[in-house]
Amino acid sequence: MTQTSEAAAVVPQPPKPGRGRRTRVHRAWFVAAVTFVTIIGAAAFRSVPGLLIDPLHDEFDWSRGTISAAVSVNFALYGLTAPFAAALMDRFGIRRVVAVALTVIALGSGLTVWMTAAWQLMLCWGLLVGLGSGSMALAFAATVTDRWFTERRGLVSGILTAASASGQLIFLPLLSWIVERHDWRPAAVTVALAALAVVPFVWLLLRDHPADVGQMPYGATEFVPKPAPVPGAARRAVTVLFSAARTGPFWLLAGTFAICGASTNGLIQTHFVPAAHDHDMPLTTAASLLAVIGVFDVVGTIASGWFTDRFEARRLLAVYYSLRGVSLLFLPLLLLTPSVQPPMIFFIVFYGLDWVATVPPTLALCREQYGEDSAIVFGWVLASHQVGAALVAFLGGVARDTFGSYDVVWYASGALCAVAALMALVIRRRPVGMATTA
Repeated sequence: MTQTSEAAAVVPQPPKPGRGRRTRVHRAWFVAAVTFVTIIGAAAFRSVPGLLIDPLHDEFDWSRGTISAAVSVNFALYGLTAPFAAALMDRFGIRRVVAVALTVIALGSGLTVWMTAAWQLMLCWGLLVGLGSGSMALAFAATVTDRWFTERRGLVSGILTAASASGQLIFLPLLSWIVERHDWRPAAVTVALAALAVVPFVWLLLRDHPADVGQMPYGATEFVPKPAPVPGAARRAVTVLFSAARTGPFWLLAGTFAICGASTNGLIQTHFVPAAHDHDMPLTTAASLLAVIGVFDVVGTIASGWFTDRFEARRLLAVYYSLRGVSLLFLPLLLLTPSVQPPMIFFIVFYGLDWVATVPPTLALCREQYGEDSAIVFGWVLASHQVGAALVAFLGGVARDTFGSYDVVWYASGALCAVAALMALVIRRRPVGMATTA
């Protein structure tokens, strides 16, 4: 009897009857809170690229195309790492993968203070920060949501997605003030310290699975045992890609999300500040406007998660992309003043509400179409998002060097958003089982 009791104590047991989740706050919400704070800390690095284009151009005389190329490498690796990160989380656990990723981000950002050549920018900010941030991508949020929640997934996806915008809100004004007053190097060090500061929270408070603490996922009616570690993480990521790539919905989701990345991270996040600065708007003012986008992004993304729990996801996507495209077509007219005018404020609010509102419905469609492989499939869809962002981040810099303005990029991105709206409506409703596509 003693040996049996000791063995039982080792294995997490389901909660006893009568101790339902309504009697106290479910542990899943604490895990979601830690994930939120973690993504906020990692978001510091995403606030920097747009602030560095002009300072690096002035100090090293590198072209904007060259600097934007490093940003595009960062974006591309951010996306291409994501599906492997989701598989690695299945193999080694969320805590280990995220802690290592944050450390790599800190290393890459910290090393930039000693760089003297463009290839070093590619190595530190492009390669290291890109790889680290890819492991902290939205696949992290998707994995936490899928493991810890069976109800309120749309809402939780929206909240965790909004964490990135919250980090932007916190760090953009601070980093722009540091760049303007103390040069860009202290800003890079601030990013490194922010990433390192989150590591203890991840290691001490984050848990990989509800079974680790003897609980059911939020909303579940039965205890879910923790699955065994999945070997061959890279092979599984590639296998899931080949399987999903045989289905039409995957390409439609990847295509719409590539346009999403092109019109947000690649365009606004990277080039809004230097574009506004071209028209004599102070750097801190432009960065503050970008941070205000983050305020409304939080509201819009959480609202989108709520809508996703109640309305058809593909129609929501069509509406979001249509509204975004219209707003981008008007942006060139609003950037032609050195001060903030009411039309610019309207754009900031309107665009902010739509910034990453596309994520919860895209996640929902991945979950609907691909079931248990949805986190990895979403990782590949996110890869397309970042490839789109990488292309526009680079081409935007080239366009600025070539034409002397960003106008052609704004108009082209607005037209692409119209295409994304049509693609979203074409996605079929019928779930596609992964077994049938193997």
